[in-house]
Amino acid sequence: MSPITSTTHDQDALLRAGIDRSLRHPVMFFLTSGAAWLAVSIFLGVIASAKVHSPGFLSSWSFLTYGRVFPAHLNALVYGWGMQAAFAMIIWLMARLSRKECTMVGTILTAGHVWNLGVSLGVIGILTGHGTGMPWMEFPSFAWPVLLVSYFAIMIGSFIQFRVRPEGHVYISQWYLLAAMLWFPWIFITANTLLHCVPGHPLMGAGISAWFRSAMIFLFFTPVALGTAYYLAPKVTGRPIYSYALAKLGFWSLAVIAPWAGMQKLVGAPIPYFLPYIGAAATALLFIPACAAAINTIRTMLSNPETLAASPSLRFTVAGISGLIILAVAAVLLNLPGSSLRLTQFSLSGYGFDILALYGFFSFVMFGATYFIVPRVTLREWLSRRLIKMHFLFSVYGIITVALVALFGGVLQGGGQEDWQQPWSAAAAYAKPYAVAITFSWCLILFSNIFFFMHLALMWLRLGRRSTHPTLLVRGHGSGSPHGDDGDIDNAGPGHVHAH
Repeated sequence: MSPITSTTHDQDALLRAGIDRSLRHPVMFFLTSGAAWLAVSIFLGVIASAKVHSPGFLSSWSFLTYGRVFPAHLNALVYGWGMQAAFAMIIWLMARLSRKECTMVGTILTAGHVWNLGVSLGVIGILTGHGTGMPWMEFPSFAWPVLLVSYFAIMIGSFIQFRVRPEGHVYISQWYLLAAMLWFPWIFITANTLLHCVPGHPLMGAGISAWFRSAMIFLFFTPVALGTAYYLAPKVTGRPIYSYALAKLGFWSLAVIAPWAGMQKLVGAPIPYFLPYIGAAATALLFIPACAAAINTIRTMLSNPETLAASPSLRFTVAGISGLIILAVAAVLLNLPGSSLRLTQFSLSGYGFDILALYGFFSFVMFGATYFIVPRVTLREWLSRRLIKMHFLFSVYGIITVALVALFGGVLQGGGQEDWQQPWSAAAAYAKPYAVAITFSWCLILFSNIFFFMHLALMWLRLGRRSTHPTLLVRGHGSGSPHGDDGDIDNAGPGHVHAH
């Protein structure tokens, strides 16, 4: 290695170390508090699922009725875990890819505490009977301005970092992350303004709520997860992205198709006939960007099979991308006009689709990134390889059961609802065994995520094993990564996508 190359490598290492050091507390705050909310959400999910097949369960507690626990479960999952995991990924990846240290740590941490306060008050408001009744927007109306202001305070630093980045290329990860950063306020402001500030007919309120749910999945959580996966795949394997033509196809098809999805939930409602079917067609067409991204990232990770087999980060990422493929197939099968669409509209299938998107896809990619990022910002190794493996196995088996059982059981439940010769209770009887399986699976996932939270908290306290190289769980796997997950090269070959 020439002296110039060695000097450049040392400078890059010092720059990365400075970026990681500047972001240690914000990243660990969002991941740890998000993991705590994930455990709370899953606990509420266990209660809500138990009430589906055992309505008398905890019936003496008014704040634990199904109509309160279920929305609290979903909103804690979305805003407590999902949003905070996304914040951690965005601020760290934007800093790394823009090659700029964070100078707004105090602002981000203050806004993060305000965000958690808003989520806490929102969940308490739902449980005390003050929810709005609009899916994914059940927090009392006072909560959304608090969350919006907190969001801008958290994200402003990442916007600035992208703006003042060194001249040159823009990575595909930055495309997705920047798009998510811009799309969320558009989605959030539009939906909440129309529903809370200038409320109109309740029927259109239902349509706005359905669009908001779909937009949050496909225009915020999906871009964040894909941006993260596009970073991890070449980073850990030391290989370039398989095809950045496919990467651009996936990005632009998502941007064009996703805003039209969501209204299929109102099939049969007294609205213009074409709107639900446009929503159904758009949701089915999301198969295109999903498959483009899945093929691209999986082919990149398969280019270094030894590292793929050894790396916890890639193991979770592959599971998440596999969840994206299943989500894309479900989007097609659940939105066929005239057949499955009418069967799944009011059944468990919608819940299974949401959980598959939020946990089976998004959360798994976030877990993979967490196992990659945390040792770098804490300068400690993970305490237990066994805990990581347990987290993976329990989560995989649990979410497969929750999502697929809900999807399939929802189809049978919908068939029972369509049979007008049978009482409505017969449809619930169809769903009961599937609800029991979902409850059991949530218990498995809760068990693994309690230990995930504890593992994170101990790492934040810097009680992990000391090491000069992060995540040395294995050695000698892969040419691009001599230390397992420690392939720390921001520009992983020619696989980045240039801005035009």
